[in-house]
Amino acid sequence: MSILVVAEKPSVAMSYAKVLGATSRKDGYFEGNGYLVSWCIGHLVELAPPNVYDAKYVKWSIADLPILPQKWQYLVSASTKKQFGSLQKLMHRPDVDSIVNSCDAGREGELIFRLVYQQTGCKKPFSRLWLSSMEENAIREGFVHLKPSTEYDALYNAALCRERADWMVGINASRLFSCLYNQSLAVGRVMTPVLAMTVVREAAIAAFVPEKFYTVDLELTSGCTASSRRIPEKTVAENLLEACRKEMVATIQRITCKEKSENPPPLYDLTTLQRDANRLLGYSAQQTLDYVQSLYEKKLTTYPRTDSCYITDDDEEMLEELTEELEGFLDIAPEDVDEAVPRTRRTVNREKVTDHHAILPTRSMLQADLDALPKGEQNVLKLIIARTLMAVSKPFRYLETLLTTECAGEEFTAKGKDILEEGWKAVERKVLADILNRKQELTALPNAAENECGILNAELKEGQTSPPKHFTEDTLLHAMETASADSMPEGVERQGIGTPATRAATIEKLVQKGFLERKGNKKTKVLLPTDKGKALITVMPEEIQSPEMTADWETKLLQIERGEMEPSEFMTEINTMITELVKNTEMKKGANALMKSKIIGVCPNCGKPVVEREKGWFCENRECRFVLWKDNAFFKRLGKRLDAHVADKLLRDGRVRLKDCKSAKGKTYNATVLLSCEADGRSKFSLEFEGGC
Repeated sequence: MSILVVAEKPSVAMSYAKVLGATSRKDGYFEGNGYLVSWCIGHLVELAPPNVYDAKYVKWSIADLPILPQKWQYLVSASTKKQFGSLQKLMHRPDVDSIVNSCDAGREGELIFRLVYQQTGCKKPFSRLWLSSMEENAIREGFVHLKPSTEYDALYNAALCRERADWMVGINASRLFSCLYNQSLAVGRVMTPVLAMTVVREAAIAAFVPEKFYTVDLELTSGCTASSRRIPEKTVAENLLEACRKEMVATIQRITCKEKSENPPPLYDLTTLQRDANRLLGYSAQQTLDYVQSLYEKKLTTYPRTDSCYITDDDEEMLEELTEELEGFLDIAPEDVDEAVPRTRRTVNREKVTDHHAILPTRSMLQADLDALPKGEQNVLKLIIARTLMAVSKPFRYLETLLTTECAGEEFTAKGKDILEEGWKAVERKVLADILNRKQELTALPNAAENECGILNAELKEGQTSPPKHFTEDTLLHAMETASADSMPEGVERQGIGTPATRAATIEKLVQKGFLERKGNKKTKVLLPTDKGKALITVMPEEIQSPEMTADWETKLLQIERGEMEPSEFMTEINTMITELVKNTEMKKGANALMKSKIIGVCPNCGKPVVEREKGWFCENRECRFVLWKDNAFFKRLGKRLDAHVADKLLRDGRVRLKDCKSAKGKTYNATVLLSCEADGRSKFSLEFEGGC
């Protein structure tokens, strides 16, 4: 008899097959040593679109809303039918008596496997492989200690609720607002509140009125510069400057020294890694996720999609050994170890480790050829190595000195810092020197006594209050992570918006849909809402754009995952909210002008305006079938794109001249594309040649 192992991706399946001895490559799977190892390709099975439930849903109409399926239907993705067919045959093979769900160890991995299992009609028993590392010994250990599938039923229920809630909000809200405002508007449970955050931030920046302030700076003979408080009135500051210049003597009233320390940063979870990679390297959240996922599959780091910055006590000995090996690998002298309290102790918190511990480098990494890695992966790995060593290092200790002096009846202060023990900052400096590119942060104050000292110079400095900063990917991820924390009752699990695994995709989707845009230089890019994004949020009701509601849902999904809430209760809430939304939403007054689509010409079929939308240029007349698709097959065959300039020429002149078109044989030629209409109004193209192909 054989055991069928189902991985999430072909690359992961290859790693499992190697360890299990399934070395014979077949069409869609590996076989050998009593194992069949196959794979999904992402989501093989997806929720069916509305028209599968009822053909009337092909046409969007408010009268047909809300769409709330009673019995959910699923379809096999058209692009992955072949692999689904392979899995179906394998699951029903007579010699297969049990199955191992080896998809990624998280909510989505659980959903991917179970939907395939159910869609194939399989009834055979299955168990769960749950890994935090792709190293060979971890894989062997995982297969020896497979988990019962029932332990993950609640995780699957949470995944189902998340998928179905997102479908219901997306389908109903997108159709509702698209019909109300007569254009295609994409609305999402997580996407829309995130967009709203950026719109609110930009509104605060636009409304900000800077206020000037003034300070007087005194250069003292003791060797430091002391500054006055911020003074709003220029004349008051000028009078103080004049008085100080007359006196030219300051009295040092007190010098206070206070020892301070900064604890090491915790280990990385996915979001903090994405934030650092954006801030220090300029990588987008999606780029960082792609890099660390590849590192995981190459056995160089542990599982990336984690929301924990800690390890369990079971892993403490492993981390201590890994730390010593990393120090040897990087030729860093280990710190003096306190025998009473292991240096790894502050990284241990079993309560804060749910599915997976923090992201760590693996021991396999120590033997790998890191120079062969792509630069992005090298940099992300360097961040993970540095953070691992920093987390187990001593605190950064320094002496903060505050000097207070008086002149012309006003107090002036100067601050200085002296390093007492560099601690974790020494690791940061040594390992991340090329990434940080940071200047000396600390300035020590010269020795001074409490007495009079001379003033070498006095000058007036002008400043002004700063507006809130535009969101970067770093700060937007942080805002998503902490959304609604202030409004949640004490003791409630604070999940923010989205999960570490989905936040990057949410940002990318907003950019792809044209609601957000990245602006700035290569390393520091800000995320700004477009006019389209601002318009969408202006017409959205509060409950759809509120971070509180979405964060509350995330908390409830976590409760379902833990078996603390019934899925039916959650889905009833979603149904009620969507029903109320459809019933109570009306077009906002004055919003039509705001949501006006860009008219680029006149329809050659019916004479009504043609407007630009996300996927093309459409006739405003809903009965007319004329459209110029942006992803146009006719233009693709010519090696060209149908862009705004080409669409404008076609609608204005009925023709557009194109240079350097490509024939099927690779030859180039010039030609004119002529636009006409089919009998039913659809666009039709033909070519007029200037010379032979």
